Amino acid sequence: MNKSAIRKHRGVLFSVMFLAAVPLVLAQAEEEVIGWPRQIDHPEAKVIIYQPQVDSFKGDILEARAAVSITPKGKNEPVFGAAWFKARVETDRDKRLVQVLGIEVPRVRFPEATPEQEKKLIAFLEKEIPKWDMSISLDRVIAGLDLAEREQLAEDNFKNDPPEIMVVNDPAILIFIDGDPKLEQVEDSKMQYVVNTPFLIVLHKKKYYLNGGRLWMEAKDVMGPWKEAKKVPKDVKKLTPPEEEDVETFGEEDGRIPRIIVSKEPAELIVIDGAPDYKPIEGNDLLYIDNTESDVLMNIKTQQHFVLLSGRWYAGASLMEGPWEYVSSDELPEAFAKIASESENGHLLVHVAGTDEANEAVLDAQVPQTSAIKRDSEGPKVEYDGEPQFETVKGTSSKVENAVNTPSSVFKVDGQYYCCDEAVWYIAGSAQGPWSVCDDVPDEIYTIPPDNPHYNVKYVYVYESTPEVVYVGYYPGYMGSYIYGPTIVYGTGWWYRPWYGRWYYPRPYTWGFHVRWNPWTGWGFGVSFGRGPFRLTIGFGGYRGWWGPGRYRPYPYRGGVRRAYRAGYRHGYYRGVQAGRRAGARPSPYTAQNRSNIYNRQSNATRNAQRAQPANKTRPATAQGQRNNVYTDRNGNVHRQTDNGQWQSRQNGQWSSSQSGSRDRAQPQTQARPSTGSSQSQLNQQSLARQRGSTRTQNYQSSRSRSTGTRRRR
Repeated sequence: MNKSAIRKHRGVLFSVMFLAAVPLVLAQAEEEVIGWPRQIDHPEAKVIIYQPQVDSFKGDILEARAAVSITPKGKNEPVFGAAWFKARVETDRDKRLVQVLGIEVPRVRFPEATPEQEKKLIAFLEKEIPKWDMSISLDRVIAGLDLAEREQLAEDNFKNDPPEIMVVNDPAILIFIDGDPKLEQVEDSKMQYVVNTPFLIVLHKKKYYLNGGRLWMEAKDVMGPWKEAKKVPKDVKKLTPPEEEDVETFGEEDGRIPRIIVSKEPAELIVIDGAPDYKPIEGNDLLYIDNTESDVLMNIKTQQHFVLLSGRWYAGASLMEGPWEYVSSDELPEAFAKIASESENGHLLVHVAGTDEANEAVLDAQVPQTSAIKRDSEGPKVEYDGEPQFETVKGTSSKVENAVNTPSSVFKVDGQYYCCDEAVWYIAGSAQGPWSVCDDVPDEIYTIPPDNPHYNVKYVYVYESTPEVVYVGYYPGYMGSYIYGPTIVYGTGWWYRPWYGRWYYPRPYTWGFHVRWNPWTGWGFGVSFGRGPFRLTIGFGGYRGWWGPGRYRPYPYRGGVRRAYRAGYRHGYYRGVQAGRRAGARPSPYTAQNRSNIYNRQSNATRNAQRAQPANKTRPATAQGQRNNVYTDRNGNVHRQTDNGQWQSRQNGQWSSSQSGSRDRAQPQTQARPSTGSSQSQLNQQSLARQRGSTRTQNYQSSRSRSTGTRRRR
């Protein structure tokens, strides 16, 4: 086990609400949301456990504490205390759940109990709590993370130089070709296709054809100019994949045929539909351009324009000409943080340092997706273009090399070969394999810098292992979502040299695909002009490598973009779903698949170990008539929040207020202050986090219910 690497990269401390309220959702089971606090009725006592706060989350191990009340059989008054938990968990971002696999109770404390009573309570909880069937709402977890202790997972040498930013006033779509066009023969034909682009571009009898669904474009030169093809050869048409699988419609169709702009370098295209239509952002000195699919703002005071690209801000003196310069998210004008979260531009707050939305996106990027992999799983099939070729990884020790003539992530360290495939590490004595599941990844691999195309493998870890299984996990960085400074970005910003020999192998890209963030589905991909009849077709499997790990196909190339594409991003976190439904559309980007759990893919299912769940587990019910307003500090002292927002501490079997005028009138008029380590500001933060977690969970469940048509009991 690679302990030092794990300590460095997965030792993220969390202060979270643990054991949260959503049970594991089975494929066709009806969902049921269980609230807090939870209640267990036992022949010996009634136990109420309040929503806990976690002390640490290391890999797949969560440690937490929670306020607990126990009313022994035959008694009316509860005894309050605290219990500490340690649990192994399995994370699933698809369902936004963290399943608790097993719980230990290393410690409990009941200050108001006698030593004899405390021993009995400890024995009772240690015996009963591991029998409870628990799972965690990922959104409750994220809302409660301790920002002061978070770990920065990204490096300082990301590349933030702006790509070529093109701004046009007519319908246009950017087609990216990775350098000079390279042609390959279409098998069993005289046609050729452009291999170094993810789009379907075919050369037939000295004319290029670009597929746009039912619309085809043609040009004598691949760089253009392109025009609508009135007649397309049958052999060319046969090369398009099945429409239901690979052809995606962008937005509402208005009949206009977009101009095709081809770029051979990293670039971004911003399309404004006519003259810029500036509209004010209420409450500050910002304007936004309404008639564009891109995010473009103007600061009224300075007349500067700001554009958001792949999570990064760029400012320019001129909208059409720039020049554009990178602006860190913590150096934006103050007006950016004043954007209302539910406004037309609320989605931008994710990329404004210090906002709740930005903090929660950062915290989301620090929650790993986990699984248990069978040791006897079949290894990957690694293909090379000829004999394996290795190069030293710059920025690491000289003994770390990576293979360059393969789309796979293969490394050589001290004579051993390591391959990261589908978020699992494998080891072999030869570059050709055979590969077996690896339980100890060399520390040197975790020093790979961002300018290496395989930087993303640093976010895949081995946590523990047994003779039968290896516990693994990966962070969103493996899929290209990184924490950079105080906010999240997509991609490292570096252009990586592709491999081109007998075969062409692309590398991950940051620019050119209109990448934007959605809180439920992660990064979405689109086009600059989204309302014409043009559709994009992925050609010849060219997606592999462009956006991350092999076989990773991001939105929209997996799930499609429908009428709500624009609304889903331009109307804050939740209004996109509603807008899409009002338009009679299919689900908006909230149903996109680019966050899909790699471990749960059908092609990977045979690797996963079946988790044996203990029989006869007890599922706690919501404690009726009990507010979820009780907390415990790190010392085990118990506090609760009153209806007017004031705090009371539990002492000598009674609640007493810490401020005059806020005493519980049913209790004696004694005063007590929150104990050390539990100041009112800290307790207020805990309370606000609990509220946000509840709201996030409800909003996600509501959006899921609306998009799937399911109904839930509450």
